[in-house]
Amino acid sequence: MLRRWLTSLICTLPLALALAAGAAEAEAPFSTFARVTIEPTKTSIYIGTVAMTMPPFVRKNGTYESTYAAKVFPYFFSNEKGTLAITLSDESLRKLERGEPVEFSGLAVNTVGEERRITGKATPEEGAHGLRGKIKVRVFVSKRIELIFNTSYRFGEW
Repeated sequence: MLRRWLTSLICTLPLALALAAGAAEAEAPFSTFARVTIEPTKTSIYIGTVAMTMPPFVRKNGTYESTYAAKVFPYFFSNEKGTLAITLSDESLRKLERGEPVEFSGLAVNTVGEERRITGKATPEEGAHGLRGKIKVRVFVSKRIELIFNTSYRFGEW
């Protein structure tokens, strides 16, 4: 009886180890998602454009943080700079990794202390395991003014 049990265990052990290794490979470590690059983007406004640039975001405690610069053409006096924080949970990162779109929210604060609420949706490219894709961001400048930016994102080294 013991011999049969040992034989059965020895025969199934490699399969169990292979399945465990496959499960471990399926999920990337969170360090893979520690940095994200958002490509520069532009949107139209009434008789003009707003161009937004941001250095790569760094994740700390579930929040991606960076700075931003918004250039408004031809209304240069409306240009602004500030900081930006986007909240994205571990579960949302796993959804991205599985190829599922995720929604997020955040807050921007310009250099004079004005806050801008942010919402958005990240949609991963097929087969990219969430590491790159398209992103749509809404910036609420005021109760009546909402800017919509469409661009792309890329996790990892830049």
